[in-house]
Amino acid sequence: MTVTGPDFLALQVGDLERSANFYETLLGLRRAPVSPPHAVVFATEPIAFAVREPMPGFDPTAVRPWAGAGVALWLHADDAQAVHDVLVEAGVPIVSAPAPGPFGLTFSFSDPDGYVVTIHDQA
Repeated sequence: MTVTGPDFLALQVGDLERSANFYETLLGLRRAPVSPPHAVVFATEPIAFAVREPMPGFDPTAVRPWAGAGVALWLHADDAQAVHDVLVEAGVPIVSAPAPGPFGLTFSFSDPDGYVVTIHDQA
């Protein structure tokens, strides 16, 4: 028996359509052709990414200091600066400004549920 690594990632969100629209409209993610009724799966590679309704008994707003605290979620973009500029124009909170690093230009923002997401542009 061997575990080969992550192959699916989902964020539990307070408002499914709000979060799905955020990732679709501002980040340009495309919805996968099929999603379960309680989630929106995006056609991301190499790992599928989704937003989903919270599991029974879980309240994402109760996690402190923010939703997903302790988890680092990084998404790759072709042009991190362009994504940053779109998010700033939309009024999305930027947690850390764009800076060069070992994974290219990186910055972090806070999504509608308070998850901190880092964007980088070098694979």
